Amino acid sequence: MQSYAESIQILLIEDDPADQKLTKISLGNNKVANTLHIVNSGEEALDYLYHRGNFAHGTPRPDLILLDLNMPGIGGQEVLKIIKEDEGLKSIPIIILTTSDAEEDIVRSYKMHANGYIKKPVDLIGFQQVVQSIQNFWFVVAKLPPKE
Repeated sequence: MQSYAESIQILLIEDDPADQKLTKISLGNNKVANTLHIVNSGEEALDYLYHRGNFAHGTPRPDLILLDLNMPGIGGQEVLKIIKEDEGLKSIPIIILTTSDAEEDIVRSYKMHANGYIKKPVDLIGFQQVVQSIQNFWFVVAKLPPKE
């Protein structure tokens, strides 16, 4: 079990400000200490992970990534592919959190080694329950790889 003394680093890759806010509120209402880092696009996510551009000063390695699929520019599927093909990043669990429930998106995400696929609920209570379930599983029940 992850130590509660250490804040869990979560990277949210999401272009919708309302969903960013819902995620932030939902994570703030839970028992597990976490630090949420938010990026607005696939390009920004890659800059964050590779310490480029506005993130050249360095960023903490995420313990978990929450990834939206439907973003302009570099989409979620491409971000997933890049991360899971990178030896230094592929061990980071990635949960797809998206509005799509298209079977092709689900199948493709798992084929590219997503660790989970969740369709975003449309209401606040449902969204909070989903985020709490993610947090409970990944930070209480599951054992994450050690921090490097």
